[in-house]
Amino acid sequence: MGATFTSFYFLCFYACILIIYYLIPRKTQWVFLLLSGIAYYLLSGNGILILYPVGACLAAYIGICIMDRTESVKGKRAAMAGVVLLLIGSLFVLKYVNFGINTINGIAGLFGAEAAVLGGLKFMVPLGISFYTFSVLGFVIDVYNGIAVPQRNFFKLALYGMYFPSILSGPILRYREDGEQFFTPHPFNYREVTFGLQRMVWGFFKTLVISERMRLVVDTVYGNYGDYPGAYIWLATVCYAFQLYTNFSGCMDIVLGMSQTFGIRLPENFETPFFAKNISEYWRKWHITLGVWMKEYVFYPLLRTGTFTRLSKKMRERFGKKRGKQFTTFLAMFALWFAVGIWHGGNWKYVIGSGLLHWFYIVSGELLTPFFDKFMARFRIDPKKRLVNIFRILRTFFLVNIGFVFFRADSTADAFHMLKGAVSVWNAGILFDGSVFTLGLDFIEFTIAAGSLLILLSVSVMQQKESVRERIEKKKLPIRWMIWYALLFYTILLGNYGPGYSAAEFIYQGF
Repeated sequence: MGATFTSFYFLCFYACILIIYYLIPRKTQWVFLLLSGIAYYLLSGNGILILYPVGACLAAYIGICIMDRTESVKGKRAAMAGVVLLLIGSLFVLKYVNFGINTINGIAGLFGAEAAVLGGLKFMVPLGISFYTFSVLGFVIDVYNGIAVPQRNFFKLALYGMYFPSILSGPILRYREDGEQFFTPHPFNYREVTFGLQRMVWGFFKTLVISERMRLVVDTVYGNYGDYPGAYIWLATVCYAFQLYTNFSGCMDIVLGMSQTFGIRLPENFETPFFAKNISEYWRKWHITLGVWMKEYVFYPLLRTGTFTRLSKKMRERFGKKRGKQFTTFLAMFALWFAVGIWHGGNWKYVIGSGLLHWFYIVSGELLTPFFDKFMARFRIDPKKRLVNIFRILRTFFLVNIGFVFFRADSTADAFHMLKGAVSVWNAGILFDGSVFTLGLDFIEFTIAAGSLLILLSVSVMQQKESVRERIEKKKLPIRWMIWYALLFYTILLGNYGPGYSAAEFIYQGF
């Protein structure tokens, strides 16, 4: 069947699940969702890998049972620590062991090629390991902290950990907020189902019409960046920003829309991040559930440790209350952003591009804020002016794009070479002489991509004031149907389905 949500076979699978879901007795709906998750996992790749999420849920269940039945604080802490070490250890071995080996090889190589002797190990990584691990792990920690009620039914815990719409790309769930609705009976609700389907169509529009077209430009330039210096690199990086955003947020729209058709509301993961005025705000709008998870289970617990408490006291005594607090906060933030970076992948390009570079941005912004405040006061610049906000948005987008260079490049070294090539050559004329039409998109395809981005921008601006779906709902029935059918057929006819596919074939299969 394949794991992708945009495949024809997955859509058939989902349609069957949705129909059966509302035909069976409501009290058995959660059991059916669990079976559907198991079937999805088995059909999406190597079936034996399902033992990993099942094992993670089982370890969490055993740990929770021990904590629930143990009065001793030490016993609860030992059970929690055991689950954390097991789940994080499995995640590290499966995803990051090669990162450690490659790093050691790199350091050893500095002392001579003969010193780099370690070879890489290959592991089959199970589907959605980062998402189900963090969702389950957060639940275990919340039970230990007494802010979540233990789940005494293993199969219900397994549904929470293996809910098939969210296992592939998130969002990262928190049981105390999202868990119980999985087991609550859901009668058929026409509005919820239609709203969910509408959001899915919007997600398909973003992934198939925009993201796939952006990918062609990105792959052309990043695949041979030596032949495309200067403005080519900047153009491809901006295209990658929209490729990644429309792909990831489009998948979220599909996941959240699909869940809404089941009567389940999952947390939002994106909130127009490219409208952010600074890096901190950007990360409150981009991959929201990851940021919340990292703050709750990495950043704040780290600051509360005895080591950081003692360090904070010493720094305040030496440098004053404000500077001393900043020092320990920035140090904890370093660990936080290192964790965010390595979560994205076991490679230094991710650690830099999605982690430490953003830590540097935020710390620099905090330290330079007094200087900028004085500068704006000196020249009587009103920080609330629209032009100032536009400047801040563009500045933030530029800084984020530098991180995207690392994220997309094949290696850290390639990223530095690309950044050097981007600033060492001035060829802005390629944006106007037709050269951009040689990067994988001809004039017509480029026009479709630009027009679709304009639609996305318009909807994003309207979304700031009111839900677009609710706004459309207020219109007369013929207008509502016209809008949604226009978007549906726009997506079907102009969607890029990859090699060997065409819009016509997609339509014929759909009927």
